[in-house]
Amino acid sequence: METYSAGPLLELNKAVPSFEDSGLPPVPFNMKLMPGECMIVEARDPSRATMFADLCSGMVELESGQVSFMGLDWANLQDRELNALRGRIGRITRRASWAEFMPTHLGIILQQLHHTTRSLDDLVAEAVRRSESFGLPGVPTVSPSLLSDTDLTRVSCVRAFMGQPHLLLLEDPLEGGPPELYTSFLSSITEARDRGAGVIWLVRSNAVWQSYRQGITSTWRLADDGLVAVRMA
Repeated sequence: METYSAGPLLELNKAVPSFEDSGLPPVPFNMKLMPGECMIVEARDPSRATMFADLCSGMVELESGQVSFMGLDWANLQDRELNALRGRIGRITRRASWAEFMPTHLGIILQQLHHTTRSLDDLVAEAVRRSESFGLPGVPTVSPSLLSDTDLTRVSCVRAFMGQPHLLLLEDPLEGGPPELYTSFLSSITEARDRGAGVIWLVRSNAVWQSYRQGITSTWRLADDGLVAVRMA
């Protein structure tokens, strides 16, 4: 992927989210994520974590302020530009996000099919490689409802890292996940950051990221009074 180096990769500038639209506190959110950084955001409420990721993706109406990705204000973009930018974001979400009418392998590559011009053969080859790296024997072709919780977590990771995204919004897959996922997940984060991607890792417990603490560039807490910077010990 082309590395973005023209300033903050993601910036929240006095962004006040609509409470009715998101349930997030209607206060100014200020934050900058630079290319290659990995930021921890502690959010005890999983639904708030999801809505914060939506905010970063330009999917939450604002009362005021700006949310910009790769130097572009989400609010000023047309559909074609929105699609192009969202094709550069990888997400792991706790929101139900797998269509039951679609086999898992299509669900994995759907975002890339929709937002990019990559060939199907290229996407399938990457999906196979990433599936194996996350401990699967190949790309599952059954309905997502037939997968175990562990394998559903694995394929969620595969989908998030597809396409060498510039921004990763990761609602923690490690809490309650298989222990062997830890190494693959952290390796994938490091690989993405080495390419210049920025990472926001949303966690419920600070214990989950301690072994990676040397790689963390900042820590925040999503609280009733907004996004609060937390000093690392």
